Formats: sequence, structure tokens, C-alpha cells
Amino acid sequence: MLPHRSNANVKISGYDVPKGSNVHVNVWAVARDPAVWKDPLEFRPERFMEEDVDMKGHDFRLLPFGAGRRVCPGAQLGINLVTSMLGHLLHHFQWSPPEGVKPEEIDMSENPGLVTYMRTPVMATATPRLPSHLYKRVAAEM
Repeated sequence: MLPHRSNANVKISGYDVPKGSNVHVNVWAVARDPAVWKDPLEFRPERFMEEDVDMKGHDFRLLPFGAGRRVCPGAQLGINLVTSMLGHLLHHFQWSPPEGVKPEEIDMSENPGLVTYMRTPVMATATPRLPSHLYKRVAAEM
């Protein structure tokens, strides 16, 4: 999320923020607030199916694309592309951990920072669901 600059002297939660200060929103802390999320440190993707969560940042519980006037203009396109791509990957492949690795042994820890990423890349084996001849591309005639 891009930093903001205060255009006036303000007090936020008892802290004085002088005019002209750079302000960074701690998105990591917002996404892990126990007042907002039940068991925020537990990996539970189904929580987004159980609750009505606004992906565009209007309710400030989840801010993947920023919020307010500086919200990402490509947010809806990004959501649509990721949904389509993930759907295709899940539909066309059977996913499993690499040989000899149990699912509970997979390291799901993150490196927090300006951008959060996996501490260890997630390794998985993708096995096509259909016979390989059905995946061959046919050159289009010009």
C-alpha cells in the first residue's frame, strides 16, 4: 500500500501526527486484528466464504488493493484474472505435496514487510486430470 502524507496536524488513537508526516498503513496488522478476525493467525481461507468481506477495502478489514481515493484502479480486473486463472488450475490439475512430504509438513510461514511473501516457496506436484493428448494445442490456420 502506498504511503500517505498528512495535510494537517492530527491526533490518531492518542498519537500526534504532524502536518507533512509520511504515514504508512500497517496492512499486516490490519489483516491480523483479533478484534476483526477470529483466530487471525490461523490459516483458514474458508473464513472468506463464511463472512461477507469487501475485497475493495471499503470496510478496512482486508486491503489487498489499498483503500480510499488511492485504491488500485485495476482491482476488479485483478480479482477477475486471478479467479479465472486459479479456477482453471484447480479444474485441470490434481494437486498434491511433493513425494515424501506430508501436507502438515508444508511451511506456510510468511516474511512480513512492505509486501508479504512466503518464507519458503510452496512446492506442489500438478498432475493433469485428463489424458495428455487432450491438452495438445492445435495451430490455428491463418
